Amino acid sequence: MSIKHDIETGKSDLHNISGLVGDAMAQVAKLFQNEVDLAKAELAEKVQKLGGALGLLVGGAVLVIPAIVMALFALSSALISAGWSSALAYLTSAIAAAAISGTLFAVGIKRLDARTLTPRETIRQLEKDKDTVKGMVR
Repeated sequence: MSIKHDIETGKSDLHNISGLVGDAMAQVAKLFQNEVDLAKAELAEKVQKLGGALGLLVGGAVLVIPAIVMALFALSSALISAGWSSALAYLTSAIAAAAISGTLFAVGIKRLDARTLTPRETIRQLEKDKDTVKGMVR
């Protein structure tokens, strides 16, 4: 064939390649946007869990105080009535209060653990997308 035909064929091939590259770039951009949307949704869920955990900590701290005070007075009174010295009865009540508050804080801190707040699904999906883009580039 002629050189003119070869040039036309080359231009057509170049046009097809540039179209494929453009399509691939558009797909990568769409994939990236989907990942951003997934990350937003997953992080919103994690923030909601964080807010719930903090609400439980605050609510537990506020609502348990009057109950504990009354229980400690009752315990101290019972121990004094049983023949314990006042100092020993109040010390025992304080130790009981420390055990209860330690339990509440341990549960709250466990719920704030960074591993439970990590957006695992987004990270997993980003790894898959990275592999997909690498495959498209090859």
